[in-house]
Amino acid sequence: MAQQELDAAEREKVIVRTSVIGIAANVLLAAFKAAVGLAANSIAVVLDAVNNLTDALSSVITIIGAKLGGKAPDKEHPLGHGRYEYLSALVIAAIVLYAGITALVESVKKIIEPEAADYSTVALVIIAAAVIVKIILGRYVSAKGRQVNSGSLVASGKDALFDAVLSASVLAAALIYLTTGIGLEAYVGVAISIVIIKAGFEMLRETLDDILGKRPDPEVSRGIKRTVCADPEVLGAYDLLMESYGPNLTVASIHVEVADTMTALQIDELTRRLQQAVMSEHGIALATVGIYARNTSSDAVREMRSRITRTVAAHDGVIQIHGFFVNENARTCSFDVVLDFAVPDGDALYRTICDEVQALYPDYTFLITNDRDVSD
Repeated sequence: MAQQELDAAEREKVIVRTSVIGIAANVLLAAFKAAVGLAANSIAVVLDAVNNLTDALSSVITIIGAKLGGKAPDKEHPLGHGRYEYLSALVIAAIVLYAGITALVESVKKIIEPEAADYSTVALVIIAAAVIVKIILGRYVSAKGRQVNSGSLVASGKDALFDAVLSASVLAAALIYLTTGIGLEAYVGVAISIVIIKAGFEMLRETLDDILGKRPDPEVSRGIKRTVCADPEVLGAYDLLMESYGPNLTVASIHVEVADTMTALQIDELTRRLQQAVMSEHGIALATVGIYARNTSSDAVREMRSRITRTVAAHDGVIQIHGFFVNENARTCSFDVVLDFAVPDGDALYRTICDEVQALYPDYTFLITNDRDVSD
């Protein structure tokens, strides 16, 4: 726990330090670009300066989110405050969208009522320098974001690289105007606005996915299942569910299939081994390990399982069945069937499967669960 707190403290320092560098760079760039844009009467340069100011504000919000998210767990929030970072990313997305829409409105006004620009050599040098600074800043911030698993920093880094492209387009428009007399500043402003709005929507979508809960990374889920199935006592791993409480805390649950001859003590030892292995290899807290018992001593049950599996799997849209168990004395059978979300009418398919299985073994009572495809 002490090591985790140390890592969290170091992560916060990296986020704050990187964000402060971003703030300083963006404020300076915004000041120079605003001066150039006003002096040259260029809406494109002015909007580029405004874009830099929104980047600086985004970095401030990133720092606030990291500070709030780094607070220690308390009685009201026993799993910590990591989701504050998702909220900060949501605010950043809203700011970016507002800046993009405002820029679009101003650019359209300049198209309707155009004004001639007047670029100087100093202005061109400043814009060119801004392109270089943004490329360096974007690569640096993105790398730091990946290093500490900060979605806000990664988003800021990508935004900075977008800004480099936008500043380059402003520079190109200025050069075209100086060489041909064709004024493209307002049109470049529209292009900048559209890119900003698109980036804002993408940030908003990604953040909402984190807040609502999204399908885990297939590589991560497959890696956890491989770790679990590597234990010789595990006959299968299913129903992996992961819940994120911030970039540094993911809690998971899983069902494992084991032989019906295992004792409570053996299952307890298995559960603890799996929890330690998943935490050690993936850094994920395996909070719950559910148990499916597999019949191991009856040839009749094995034949029943094989026959039912073939019948159910013959339907398009069936991903798998699992958790199959038969109580021969009570004449009951239970299992889960996982259907693809793409099935047009999953309830109808589920009812069909229930009817077909019941017809195969009319003297049995079936408990068939219509399960969800929550992970790969």
